Order: sequence, then structure tokens, then C-alpha cells
Amino acid sequence: MTTKGAVYVAIAASMGNMLQGWDNATIAGAVLYIKKEFHLETQPTIEGLIVSMSLIGATVITTFSGSVSDAIGRRPMLIISSLFYFMSGLVMFWSPSVYVLLVARLLDGFGIGLAVTLVPLYISETAPSDIRGLLNTFPQFTGCVGMFLAYTMVFFMSLQSSASWRMMLGVLSLPSIAYFILAVFYLPESPRWLVSKGKMDEAKHVLQLLRGKEDVSGEMALLVEGLEVGGETSVEEYEINADNELSEDHVREKDEIKLYGAEEGQSWVAKPVRGQSSLVLASRQGSVAAHMMDPMVTLFGSVHEKQNEMGSMRSMIFPTFGSMFQGDQQQKPDNWDVESNHEKGNLSEDETDDNNLKSPLISPNARQPGETTSAMGIGGGWQLAYRKSEDGKNAGGLKRIYLHQETGAESRRGSVASLLVPGPVTGDGDVVRASALVSRSVLCLDGAMGQNPIQSGAIKPPPSSKTGTSWSDLAEPGIKQALIVGVGIQILQQFSGINGVLYYTPQILEQAGVGILLANMGIGSESASFLISGVTTLLMLPSIGVAMKLIDLAGRRMLLLATLPVLLASLIVLVLSNTIPMDSVVHAVISTVSVVVYFCTFVMGFGPIPNTLCSEIFPTRVRGLCIAICALTFWVGDIIVTYTLPVLLTTIGLAGAFGIYAVVCTISWFFVYFKVPETKGMPLEVITEFFAMGAANKKAN
Repeated sequence: MTTKGAVYVAIAASMGNMLQGWDNATIAGAVLYIKKEFHLETQPTIEGLIVSMSLIGATVITTFSGSVSDAIGRRPMLIISSLFYFMSGLVMFWSPSVYVLLVARLLDGFGIGLAVTLVPLYISETAPSDIRGLLNTFPQFTGCVGMFLAYTMVFFMSLQSSASWRMMLGVLSLPSIAYFILAVFYLPESPRWLVSKGKMDEAKHVLQLLRGKEDVSGEMALLVEGLEVGGETSVEEYEINADNELSEDHVREKDEIKLYGAEEGQSWVAKPVRGQSSLVLASRQGSVAAHMMDPMVTLFGSVHEKQNEMGSMRSMIFPTFGSMFQGDQQQKPDNWDVESNHEKGNLSEDETDDNNLKSPLISPNARQPGETTSAMGIGGGWQLAYRKSEDGKNAGGLKRIYLHQETGAESRRGSVASLLVPGPVTGDGDVVRASALVSRSVLCLDGAMGQNPIQSGAIKPPPSSKTGTSWSDLAEPGIKQALIVGVGIQILQQFSGINGVLYYTPQILEQAGVGILLANMGIGSESASFLISGVTTLLMLPSIGVAMKLIDLAGRRMLLLATLPVLLASLIVLVLSNTIPMDSVVHAVISTVSVVVYFCTFVMGFGPIPNTLCSEIFPTRVRGLCIAICALTFWVGDIIVTYTLPVLLTTIGLAGAFGIYAVVCTISWFFVYFKVPETKGMPLEVITEFFAMGAANKKAN
């Protein structure tokens, strides 16, 4: 499977964050010249409003951006974001007065709010699960690139005798035109949103473009299942064998269960393993730490402990080995395409035999030559299968099963690839043990005619997709638990000290003698501050590159747990350097090193990961609304920290302010350890299923 389509789409969407970084840098430079032209030296309130009006605009538009994106789609909101950027740039370039400039800054905030809220959501809904974390670091990277380019531009403009702040701010319109063109002519709509609105053919076409292959039947089935978190989710464990029903000496055992894939001809025989699944056992460990830890965290963690050393990326590198159900496929007919027949009728239940389920639930038109990847694979080593439930004669008589292969002696050869190869199976044939997340499918079996009932049937969306998003949905235990994680990590990120360190950076670099050095080179103090900020931003880019490499290998949780202590240590050093008397040169060197370490570590973990997590942990039907709540928390926290920092500096000093931030970093580490699960490589629909089950287990315990 090629991922070029998803990568290019993520890069194009991340341009909205580049414009945010661009704006942050240009306003920092332009405000110095705005003060002079409008004589604002004695009006700090107006000066503060010019800078913060974009924060206010972002906060305002975030309050309803999520619900609107759930209603009209993700792509239209990104297009609207580019238009806000463009209009604000024009108005800022024209601004004849402070009040017109304030309106322009408000429009700019609207564009920023939509981009920051919806770009991570859009990337998560279009990216393959194996590289979703990597692609979600693009907004952080492009934001820093935008800041660096803008600081460079402002620096060279400041060297002129009459620098124009209107030009600095108005240039924003030029890259926003490119963003608009990409959003209109290149970015597709989110396939998950399309499925939620019943636009199955369009969703399939988008998936084919994003994945670079014709056969997307397994992922289409996954997206349909994601419309509703299954009821009465249970964890089971199976030993899976080839389906030898047609063999002459085959004798079906009493406890055998037939599993079916999304493709025609795919079926397996599974035997339940008696006793508790290892997933459940992992969530009920008896240590003191485990009792304090949210059961959901250990539930997620038990999955990743079982992954092979190569991790979920293995399926990207060696596609024929990465899936539990890959192997030689039986020849498929070229003309079957069920998902476009969703207006013809419902699924049949004419016969009660399991053979009725032999045909595909969602089927491709054709397979590309040489394509061997099974449609069962849904990413991260997970597979989607179905079985007929005990109440198969009633509507809703299908169970969906998310399978994840276990390792150990029970799994001979470690793969079910051989189970799909025709031929006799010996008594000690291949067996694969897999954990299974079993719940009610959104697909139904009811009243239509035909020899191949599922192939000729309709995919019925669940009732919740027709009623739309409701605030009452947020009361569901799984969603409530996810909101605690999302809102909590956004609050802690904002109060971890990033704004304080940004505020302090020019001061300590000046103390380090950088300003004097640049002055000897003929560079004024204003130009020097722009150059220093640009160099500081440039230093962040390699660190973001490290995060890109590790976020899908080490994982989100591990990156946070590893980087938060470094942030804490940097803040403690800054506190001590401002408390203990020392030589000015030593103080400057220690402070400079601490700030650089803080910045580089922040963009590796606490910078990109909160938005990445928030875009992953909510169900499709409420994802827009929930991520808007998390983004609103982000902006409110940003405003509070920005406006309280000067107060803290005047009351308790720099050491006191950084001491508070150090305490928040400590709290953040424990919050991540006990509350934040690892989501790397897992399909979004499996993540939300785990949240629902983890919340249910927590309530039961």
C-alpha cells in the first residue's frame, strides 16, 4: 500500500498551521512599528489588544467550529479558514486606523482558530493508522517553518530605514492564496465524514486515492462500523484455523465459530479459548500502581506489549507479512460492488446457516494486478471480521470483531497467511491465537431476497448517524473519559510554561551578550531581537524531526513520559539560576542552554502530541464537537497564561512563575502516566471502542 496520497494531503492541510506560525512571528515584529505610528507607548491596553485580538477571534470561532464541521464537512471549513487568512491580510495591509487593524486581527484569529482545530482532526481522519502520528506532527513542523520564514522576512525589512508594518502583516495574503487553491482543488473531503453522511461511493473513491489502491473494502467496513460504538463490548480470545468445511473428513466441532471477512470467499474457523483474555487480565493487575492507574491505560498498553519488535510499521515496509490475514487470495469476480447498492434493500436472513455470510459485506470492483494485501487489515496489526450472532434472525444479527494477534507458542508460524492457501490441513496445522474485541455491528440482517444476501444487501447506517450530534452524547462513559484525557492534557500543556519561556528568551539571550555581539556588527536592537527569535525557531526544527521519527515507534505516551522530566529539569535550572547569586556570564550561559533545551524538548512531546491525541480518541459522530471543546480549552488557557504572566512577574518574580510551571510539569507527568493511553498504530474506531470498554470496566470495578 502506498501512502503518498495521505502524506501530500497532510502537507497541504498543514499549510493552515504554517500561516498561524507566520502570523505569530510577523505581529511580534510589526507591533514595534505600530506603536510608533499610532503613538501607543502610553496605551498598553490597545497594544495588547492588537496582539491578542487573534486569540480572541480563535476562541470565538472555536466555540462552534466543531459542530459546524460535523454538519457541513471538514474540507469546507479549511476553505473558509484560508479565506479568513486572505481577507485579514488585505485589511491589515490597508488599515488606516487602529480600529480597522483590530477588525483585521479578529478575522485573522478566525482563520487561525479553524486551522488549529480542524487540521489535526482532518489529518487523523485521512491518514493510515500506521503513520497517523507522523503526519500529525506536520502542523507543528510547518508552524515552526512559518515562524522562521516570517522572522527572516521581518529581520531584513527591519534593516531598512523605513520598515512598513503594513507590508509585514499584509504579505500573509500571498501564502493564503496558495492555501485556498490547495484546499479547493486538491484536498478531498474526509472519508469518515462522507461515510457518516451516507456518501459511500464518494468515500470509497477518496480512500482509493489516499491509499493508492483499488481494494479498500476492509477500511470501508471499518469506517461504517465507526459510526457507532458497539454495545455490550466484550473481550474474547480465539484460536483461528483455516475453514475446511468443504473437506471430506471435516467434522465441525460444537464450539467452533465461523468468522467472515469483507471480501468474498474469506472465512475462518475460530475456537474460543477458555478463561479470561490476556487483554482483560492486563487491565486488572494487582499492583498498587495498577489500582491507581485507569484500567483503560493498561488495556491499551497490553495491546502494544504484544506487538512484534518491528511494530505496526512492519506492515508498511513488508506488506505481505504485516497482516494476520494476508496471503494468497482466491480469484475474485471483477464486477461486484455492494456499497453502491445501499438503496436496493436490507440484508437477507432467508437462511439461518452461516454460509449466508460467505459473500462480502463491502466489496471492491477489482484488485490491482499483483496486489496481495488483504482487505481484512485495518492497520496497526488489527483485523476486522464478522460473525453471526446468536440472535441472527433479528435485526442487528451481526457481531463485529476487531482481532489482534497474540504472540507465543500457541501461534504456530505467527501468521494466518497459510490458512488462506487451498489444500489439505493436517491435524497439527497452523493455529493463530488472537485477542478479539467483540461488539454489535452496525450492519443488519433483515428481509431481502437473493442467493448472496450480504452481497446484494444494503449498508444501513445506525440511528445515531441520522439524528446528528447531540450534547447528550457527551455523557456516554467512553466519550466522557476521552474528554477528561483531551481537556486535561490541553490545560496542562498551556500551563507548562511555554509562553513564559517565550517571553523570557529575548531577555536571557541579551544577557548572554548576543545583543552586544550583533550591535558590533551594525545590527540594531530591534533587528537583533528578530534575528535571535528566528534562530531560536530554527533550532526547533531538528527536534520536531526527532518527534516525527519516534511518535509512531516509541508512541505518544512514551514521548510525553520521556520529555516531561526534561522540561521540568530545564525549568528548575531556570528557577535556580534566578535565585542563586552567580556571575552574570555564568548566569547567561546556564539560562541560554536551559531555554534551548526547553524549546527543543517541548516541540518533541508536549507541542504536537496533545492535538494528536485529541484528534484520535473521539468517535466519528462527535469528533468535531469534542475536538472543538479541547481546542477551546487550549485557547482559553493560552489567554489566561498570556495575561497572568506579567502579573506573576511583578508579584512573585521570574523564579516564582517558573516554579509554578515546574509544578505543572510534575502534575502533567503523573496525569499522563495514570490517565493517558497509548494510541500509536491503532485504528481510530478501535481506539474509541477501547475507551468505551475501559469506561465500562472502570464502572464495574
